[in-house]
Amino acid sequence: MAEVDDFRRVVRDYLTKSSPSGTVRALMATESGYDQDCWRQMAGELGLHGIAVPQRWGGAGAGIAELAVVFEEMGRALLCSPFFATVALATQAVLASGDDAAAQRFVPGFIDGSSIATLILNGRLGAWDPAAVTLRADRFGTGGTGYRIYGDAPLVIDGHIADVVLAAANTDAGISLLAVRAGSEGVRRTLLAGLDRTRKIARVQFDGAPAEAIGADGAAANFLARTSDLAIVVLAAEQVGAAQRCLDMAVDNAKNRIQFGRPIGSFQAIKHRCADMLVQVEGARSAASHAADVAGTDGGPTAASVAKMVCSEAFLQVALDNMRIHGGIGFTWEHDAHLFVRRAKATQLIFGDPDYHAQRLAALVAP
Repeated sequence: MAEVDDFRRVVRDYLTKSSPSGTVRALMATESGYDQDCWRQMAGELGLHGIAVPQRWGGAGAGIAELAVVFEEMGRALLCSPFFATVALATQAVLASGDDAAAQRFVPGFIDGSSIATLILNGRLGAWDPAAVTLRADRFGTGGTGYRIYGDAPLVIDGHIADVVLAAANTDAGISLLAVRAGSEGVRRTLLAGLDRTRKIARVQFDGAPAEAIGADGAAANFLARTSDLAIVVLAAEQVGAAQRCLDMAVDNAKNRIQFGRPIGSFQAIKHRCADMLVQVEGARSAASHAADVAGTDGGPTAASVAKMVCSEAFLQVALDNMRIHGGIGFTWEHDAHLFVRRAKATQLIFGDPDYHAQRLAALVAP
């Protein structure tokens, strides 16, 4: 569609200017891990934070397919930003809860860039599993309307800079989604050293921190499962964008690097490897595109697992092949190839690795 192509072009042009290699390297070396001006521009001037948010909450009213386009371009640019945590995780969790009062309190701040948020599903970035929720919360206050939350979340995306931390926790009624203001007493956050330096990970500990419920008490398991699948879909789109960038880098190098008096791309082995990379990227693109189109439907969970499995494997393989085609320089810190390998391995593991999603698929399609 022409409108989607135009939208993609606008996003790509902006990210090409705002997230060049030098900027990525500078930001990944900082504690916050993102550029505040870029964050505000994406929210305000481009309206990216609210693409998949209903108009009643100030969003554009588009769907996951349009959001996937944004993530694909962000993956291509290796953008350093809390966009995934805020937009794909926290915002979608609040919307999925069906709690209009909570949406009115939180979503406008999420989409205008004034508030950074994250979501803790199980505290270890693993696949959604109600049995893996270890945080707990107790009621307190007059009439028992508030909560105190306890426990340790060892791995939280952008947990060290989030203004609002949404957390799945066990209450007397079951699994509930609670919102914690990061500056509250009883919240301790520690930035961790991770494989992928372009996406920050933190440890978040709760020791009786005050929290408020989002959605009905004990009713969060179903809508958090949907939120997890939506996050997997846009993560797969991000993997596709990054894999395409690796392919472009490899082809460019094959055309311009001269060995034995001719471009290395003229050698059969390099031709075959680039052709294999193209097949993997296009296969991943098809899987991610389908998953985005059917997100939120009955076929959504199956398509999400297919996309996560296919895109994870394709991105890692293409990133490694890109490094190999660059030869010795591709293995050095100074070259960007290793940044994509790091992102590929990290995204392969979060929210379920390919083996997990293969097993999940078997369970989903079993008669």
